[in-house]
Amino acid sequence: MNSKYSEAKKIVEKYGQQHLLNFYDKLTEDKKEKLLDQILSIDFEQVKKLYDNIQNHTEKKDNIIEPIEYLDKSKIDIKEKNYLDDIGKEIIKEGKLAAVTMAGGQGTRLGFNGPKGTYDIGLSSKKSLFELLCDSLKEANQKYNVTIPWYIMTSEENNADTENFFKSKNYFGYPKENIIFFKQGKFPMIDTNGKILLNEEGLIKEAADGHGGVYIAMLKNKVIEDMKKRGIDWIFIGGIDNVLVKMVDPTLIGLAIDKNVSAAGKSVVKAYPEEKVGVFCNKNGRPSVIEYTEMPKDMSTQKDNNGELKFGESHILCNLFNLKSIEKISENILPYHPAFKKANYLNNDGKIVEASEPNAYKFEAFLFDAFEELDDMAILRVKREEEFAPVKNSDAKGVDCPKTARELYENYQNNK
Repeated sequence: MNSKYSEAKKIVEKYGQQHLLNFYDKLTEDKKEKLLDQILSIDFEQVKKLYDNIQNHTEKKDNIIEPIEYLDKSKIDIKEKNYLDDIGKEIIKEGKLAAVTMAGGQGTRLGFNGPKGTYDIGLSSKKSLFELLCDSLKEANQKYNVTIPWYIMTSEENNADTENFFKSKNYFGYPKENIIFFKQGKFPMIDTNGKILLNEEGLIKEAADGHGGVYIAMLKNKVIEDMKKRGIDWIFIGGIDNVLVKMVDPTLIGLAIDKNVSAAGKSVVKAYPEEKVGVFCNKNGRPSVIEYTEMPKDMSTQKDNNGELKFGESHILCNLFNLKSIEKISENILPYHPAFKKANYLNNDGKIVEASEPNAYKFEAFLFDAFEELDDMAILRVKREEEFAPVKNSDAKGVDCPKTARELYENYQNNK
């Protein structure tokens, strides 16, 4: 046996995961190599700790949660707006802004087979989500006489299809050298006994590590290094599924610089107190996002002196960071959150088990958990109808779906 196999065998025996090599001899040479690489890249100590935390139902410590300050974009007077915009425009014109789009998902929830970014929401133009985002970047490039580097985070699952899609569309006329693809990380799935699962091929079953994996993926894939070479200072990070996302916003950049903070985020007002969204807040004196599942009802309905919700600033995954803050965040592993999911797997008898109910844990990091590492951040409240039209569900759900996104997009374009 080779030394790589011996090393892998020692590790799995140490952590009681010997079953991972049960079918090693039946694999092709390529798959043998891949399985050993998977085993050697896993932090088994971390896997063990995460499983132990689930079993111990670790109590959350008491946190001091307070409302966060924000600036309402629609209520800024013209003098202040021009002041902030001038600061932001200077950064953009000097080529110091880059955009990152997180596009590692598939269109499964939309009943679509393929990378979510390639999905056509039903506009008469037949444009995909990728092309709609690309249009907004091209518009900004023309306006500011610059070419903004566009970094697209894919996944192992959809990277090849995504790159081929861009090639087939001739990169939508965007300079090819300014579109950079990189892959997000993965984390092994474990069963209710803490055993790492094997997939149908006999390899370790992994799931994407959540949008919080973007920072470490930028480090590992040398995206941060590339940004430094290009002289980038500020990075906008957003998702693929918001067709009204403004990746180039001088007001947001100006606000961050004026407040002398290393990050900024956009919010929209909660539609109603019980809306299932995370909201910006201050947690123990630092910026944070509290999930709706963690917010007591009396807190979600509290109002301020103006009759507005005290905790009403929804986090819409539109965030701006300076490069130094991303570099700092990427050096630390964010906490992983467990989600109980259905997962097909290869059992110890070599048979494929098809799950009919949740049977395994996947672990995801959340992008906003990094906010707590920052001393402060700026929040810019924007209007839903101008900046937030997500495509998350099928039309059958009737909310945050292609139909609602299409209507918001068309209304916005008609009123520009």
